[in-house]
Amino acid sequence: MGQHVSRTDFEWSYTAEPHASRRKEILKKHPEIKELFGNDPNLIWWVLGLVTFQILSLFVVRELSWLWVLILCYCIGGTINHSLMLAIHEISHNLAFGHSRPLSNRILGMFANFPIILPFSVSFKGYHLEHHKFQGDEKLDTDIPTYTEARLFCTTFGKMIWMFLQPLFYAFRPLLTYPKTPTLLEIINTCVQLSFNFFVFYYFGGKSLVYLGIGSLLAMGLHPVAGHFISEHYMFEKGFETYSYYGPLNRLTFNVGYHNEHHDFPYVPGSRLPKVKEIAAEFYDDLPQHSSWVKVIYDFITDPAIGPYARIKRKHAGFAKDD
Repeated sequence: MGQHVSRTDFEWSYTAEPHASRRKEILKKHPEIKELFGNDPNLIWWVLGLVTFQILSLFVVRELSWLWVLILCYCIGGTINHSLMLAIHEISHNLAFGHSRPLSNRILGMFANFPIILPFSVSFKGYHLEHHKFQGDEKLDTDIPTYTEARLFCTTFGKMIWMFLQPLFYAFRPLLTYPKTPTLLEIINTCVQLSFNFFVFYYFGGKSLVYLGIGSLLAMGLHPVAGHFISEHYMFEKGFETYSYYGPLNRLTFNVGYHNEHHDFPYVPGSRLPKVKEIAAEFYDDLPQHSSWVKVIYDFITDPAIGPYARIKRKHAGFAKDD
């Protein structure tokens, strides 16, 4: 089973998350960063192109053997679907059409959701914005693993299995730990997505549906681009709760690797986050950062000092200190 993790609890913090205060300092020194705020119209065309590619690929996939379907799931289909997930992440911040057109952003998010199979684009927005506003909150930040996850997947082998199953935890953890009443848009998202899934199965067959669905699961687990899930907030150095990655995989992921910059300025599109780092380099250059998402995954699995417990948490205001 491998080494057991050395941590037996999360790292508890009783200070505010660092991004709001750093944002204030940066804007005081570099007010020109405000010019980077706003939507990125190119995001719309990227989404259109990626969804179109996936739909056209179904004409090829349906004729292939199952072995090739699974290979393409991991190497191509899953990578593109992961990119679409991160496009939905951008859209959740209204960075496609801007804050004045929220419904247009939601509709584009539903469209970007099509190849991913699991309907999540609308519900993701609510949970993700709370992750930003209440980073580390034991109730409201559903990005943090549960105690059950941390206790069950506490060995080298266990962490590898946890990484493989990560997409399921991301999908169902919020529903179990912080359920919300479905909104009308969430119901529409689900109905439209299920209709698309039926369309794919009816006209292209089971292989095509597997290509899209299993590709989404594989690319969120043991996959190079999935390293960002671990690199963003798992505590690789004591006291630091957000980390950036500036490597080439940012080109496939809408610069989500610029994660300190993103949390400091969530209304700056991913395409402009490198400019934030360039302008305010003195605030970012000395922060701990990752050089490889593949190495992040390897270190997470093999290093006993790192595991699901390696997250900074904060008491929820409604919970007693000794709960």
